[in-house]
Amino acid sequence: MSRAVVLVPLGVDAERHADELRAIAAATGASVAFLQAGTPSLADELDRLAGTGTQRIELVGLGLGAPTARSWLRRVAGHWQRENDAVELVVAGRAVTGDEAPLTSPAWEDVPGHARQVLVCRGPRCSARGSAATAAALDAELRRRGLGDDDVLVTQTGCLFPCNQGPVLVVHPDDIWYGDVRPGVVPDLVGEHLVRGRPLAERRLHRPGA
Repeated sequence: MSRAVVLVPLGVDAERHADELRAIAAATGASVAFLQAGTPSLADELDRLAGTGTQRIELVGLGLGAPTARSWLRRVAGHWQRENDAVELVVAGRAVTGDEAPLTSPAWEDVPGHARQVLVCRGPRCSARGSAATAAALDAELRRRGLGDDDVLVTQTGCLFPCNQGPVLVVHPDDIWYGDVRPGVVPDLVGEHLVRGRPLAERRLHRPGA
């Protein structure tokens, strides 16, 4: 039986470790696929392996992200398995049956009713400058104030470009950009801008010509 092992980093910023992950994969005879941002996606790598005649694929989730990403690994694997039942798929030693929770849910049908969306840059430079801690601090402060996705929708993104100013954060629809947003700045940013509607002048970045 033809077999393969796929290393699946789970975090949104896992692609910044792509070179190290591929080196590990090469040394162990595995391949790498990304659950979130990154190329190839898990579905694309499974398609590739199935196309080569691989009959059994073992997925190894790497804990480079939030614990909830582990449940998404099995959801995505189950979705793929339902359409490719000729291949045996295994996650963490447990067979994927195709009976796993689906990718869709009534709770995910509608656009959130948020007043503002905050983009947190997780590109390589901002991540190196601590944007993971900024994102965690933002989530914690919003929870502390009882603000959910229908109030402020937080989205972690790829590079937002003014890398020298990292960690970079953007608030829409206000079109307010912030630089050097460290965790200690987050409570004031949430309280002043996201709650009271008053942008923080000391961290604001201005668009040229605006």
